This record gives sequence, structure tokens and C-alpha cells, in this order.
Amino acid sequence: MNIADKINKLRQEKNAVILAHNYVQPEVQQISDYSGDSLGLSRKAADTQADIILFCGVHFMAETASILSPQKKVLIPDPSAGCPMADMVTASQLEDFQKQHPNSLTVTYVNSSAEVKALSDYCCTSGNAVELVSNLPEDKEILFVPDRNLGAYVREQTGRKIITWDGCCPPHEDMTSEIIKDRKQQYPEAVVMAHPECPEDTRELADKLLSTAQMIQYASESTAAQFIVATEPGIIYALSEKCPDKEFIQASPRICFDMKKITLPAVLRSLENEQFEVSVPESTASKARKALERMLSVLPAASKNTAQR
Repeated sequence: MNIADKINKLRQEKNAVILAHNYVQPEVQQISDYSGDSLGLSRKAADTQADIILFCGVHFMAETASILSPQKKVLIPDPSAGCPMADMVTASQLEDFQKQHPNSLTVTYVNSSAEVKALSDYCCTSGNAVELVSNLPEDKEILFVPDRNLGAYVREQTGRKIITWDGCCPPHEDMTSEIIKDRKQQYPEAVVMAHPECPEDTRELADKLLSTAQMIQYASESTAAQFIVATEPGIIYALSEKCPDKEFIQASPRICFDMKKITLPAVLRSLENEQFEVSVPESTASKARKALERMLSVLPAASKNTAQR
């Protein structure tokens, strides 16, 4: 019996669901029940009837699943799979930031710790941030944490007064305009799809600014044959699976090392031993849950977020 067969057998025996982010290893995405972006996977975590959620992603994603499904056992295959962006703001730092702007609303990117979410008015993802902010009271100043690039993109799209925290995603920060210009020179007919976590000069060169789920949907509906993809390279697998007749060119080979820690052997060990459980104290979870539920109430028009395997 190979490793995938063992995982499938255990999944059925334990009534487990395997959720995988678009950035993890292709073989992990392949064996998942659902793959997608943060918003789509959060919805699946909230709705699942499984007893165990095995979250193939980074730690804040497993925390989010635990907050939304506190009655479920949530596992992560590798507990060291973190998120540098999430680590760029702490709860105490956010409290100080809020004290400096006492009449503001706090919108926190889902790429953040449970403690930071608990201090937030709303959570968002790259897939629904613009829609969410557009529906907030116009007279309110907005604090956007932790990603300055996504916050700036939302400000550009909404015209709202947004003060951003100085955080970023290192792989997306490395998607420079020079890289995009080089790729465009090599592939002049290709459509440039970029994630809004990219820096401003890169965003300006993109034909489309999209979350990973939106990239998959856009590429599947587009008549274009070639796409330059400015996000973490793990998405290329899902794009190629959905659109086998189209060509997808990585903008940059820079990977998220934390996402790549999620391997098939790690998935098997976690499921076999039910190890590396992620749980959030209810005192924190109850506050964070309110911000996450507000996030889930916003469904962006371009967001049919998950691909069932």
C-alpha cells in the first residue's frame, strides 16, 4: 500500500477531511478533499461534518479552522509551518496601534495570529478585502494589518482612509517589477496575473490582480493561452490541472518554505497519530470568531473558491 492509499484509508476510518492551500506541494493538493485559498478553505472548515480537520497549510490557517469549528479536532502536519507575515504584528503591538487611532476600525488580514484576530473588528482575505472594506461606514478610518501591500491595494480600489501596518509576505515582496518586465519581454502575449500582496510597482504592471482562487477562475474563463503568474509557485499545479491546454509561467521561483514543509509523509504521520493538534483558548477564540464570521459573510463576485478533489 503506497502512502496516498494509507492516507485515504485513515481518512475514511477517522472521518477526517483534508484541506490544502494552493501553495503546498502538488502531491498534497492532489490527495486533499478540498484545495483553495484562505477564504475558500475557511468556509470548508466552518461547514465540514468531519470529526478531524487535517489542515495542509501554515499555522494561522489551522488556528482559523479551530476557531470556526471548536468542536472538531484540528491537526497540522508540521507544527513549525508558520507565516513570517503573521509574525510581523503581535497583539500588544496592535493594541498600541489602536490606541494611536482610537476612533478607527481594525481590518486584519487572515494571515495573522488568533490573538491579533481577537482584537480586530473584521478579518479579510485577499479574495474579499475590497468588498468588505467597501461596505464599512464611510466616516471611519481603517487600520489594516499586517500586510502593507494588500492594504495599499484596498485603499487604491476603495478610496478609503486606510492606515497600514508595515508588514509583508517575503515571497510576494520579492516579486519585483524588474522580474515582471523580464517575463513580459520573454512572453509578450502572456497575461500577467499578480497577487495583491505584491509591491505597488509590480501591481501596476499586472493585467489582473487576483487571489489564488480568483486566478484559477480567471484563467479557466479567459481566452488567453499564456499567463505570467506572480504569486507563490505552488499555484501552478492547480492552474495546470484546471487548464491543461494553457501555459503558466512562474514570475519568480521564490517559494514559501513554510508551505513546503507540508509533505505526504508529514500528512500520514499526523493522521496516523492524530498529532500536532491546534486549538485556541475559548477566551481568545470567541473574540476572533466574531471577526472571522464577518469575513465569511462577504462573498466576492469572483470567488468560487475551492476545487473539490
